[in-house]
Amino acid sequence: MNSIMDCIADNRLMMLDILSTVVGIVYIVLEYRASIWLWFASIIMPLIDIVLYLEAGLYADFGMAIYYAVAAVYGFIVWRYGRKRGQKTAGEMPVTHYRRKLIIPSAAVFALAWIGIYGILVRFTDSDVPLTDSFVNALSIIGLWALARKYVEQWLIWIVVDVVCSVLYAYKGIPFKAMLYGAYAVIAVFGYVRWKRMMTAPEA
Repeated sequence: MNSIMDCIADNRLMMLDILSTVVGIVYIVLEYRASIWLWFASIIMPLIDIVLYLEAGLYADFGMAIYYAVAAVYGFIVWRYGRKRGQKTAGEMPVTHYRRKLIIPSAAVFALAWIGIYGILVRFTDSDVPLTDSFVNALSIIGLWALARKYVEQWLIWIVVDVVCSVLYAYKGIPFKAMLYGAYAVIAVFGYVRWKRMMTAPEA
């Protein structure tokens, strides 16, 4: 009986993994093209991931999936209605550089988030990958905010996140998600080059 239940659980995990991966492919293509529609895919994917990560025991990722779904709404609003210093045209925000004065505050937020998430995982969960899980999620907070602000350097942040996540998900038995993030890392390199060409009013 236990064997049957384990088989059902494994199949459910794989189906969620595949479904999330398909939506993830759509998402990265839209992000590469700097299409505002990426935010809709960014709502759907984490809703699937909430269940996937919970069943896989990736508790920090589970919490971050909830954050991603909420943050996607913010990202859409900012891309559509937000403005940047020096922006003269109406419509979506332009792609620009990460502002230098934001680097130190961003690093501080990342460090605090990493320590905080790690502490929660160690104290309140049975996670066997608390250090890595907390690292990618803390860095993802910065990456998602940089994406919402349409900073070209967000791609560099995601390269690090994607490489680490690819290894982490392979270790946790989520192969399709692992392959997806491996592909993300490669696409992020090309995305960085494409977005640099799209910049119209860099923020120094």
